[in-house]
Amino acid sequence: MTTAAPDVEGVSASLADRAYIAIRDQLIMLEIRPNEPIDDDALARSLGVGRTPVREALKRLEVDRLVVSYPRRGTFATGMDITDLAHISEIRVQLEPLAARRAAERAPRELRGELAGLADRLVDLEVDAVDRSELMRWDLTVHRAIYRAAGNPHLDDVLVRYDNLATRIFCLFLDRLPTVDAHVGEHVGLLRAIAEGQADRAEELAREHVIGFERAIRAVI
Repeated sequence: MTTAAPDVEGVSASLADRAYIAIRDQLIMLEIRPNEPIDDDALARSLGVGRTPVREALKRLEVDRLVVSYPRRGTFATGMDITDLAHISEIRVQLEPLAARRAAERAPRELRGELAGLADRLVDLEVDAVDRSELMRWDLTVHRAIYRAAGNPHLDDVLVRYDNLATRIFCLFLDRLPTVDAHVGEHVGLLRAIAEGQADRAEELAREHVIGFERAIRAVI
């Protein structure tokens, strides 16, 4: 039975990188809620690292707009405003199709095979056996794989940042959205189009996916 999303980011050798990834994921999945204060001592203990790696991670997360620091007040998870949705979507609707096109045009054979395999795993995914948080991890996994396949590290950096912010909004409304499984399922056609080198189709499917995401959120606001 296929349930858990594969890890496409690899294992970091740096304690600060490990702390960054772990805290980032807690923020994205709303395990740390918007506007919640960040206790770096508690995070260090829970992650089994020192305070220095956690503080380095928090500096990076501030650049990512996932945390915000205030003098003499401390560090907090950033709040969320629905106006963020329009701003984020405005960027993603331009860059996600570009990444999909470039991946279809440039991805080497090995990466195309990985994308095709990911599509097959999604087809076999037993949605009823997967909670919605895990479905969101699948969503993140697919997007990360496509960004890597595009072969542009600068595009990858930008899209990861905005996909993180978009996923955070998605998670905020997760319990009110009736079509999370369908949203994740849309990735199958996109992944296969890229794997098969269908650049025009991949670009269009990526655009429809981003537009559909914003439409789904606005429908439940």
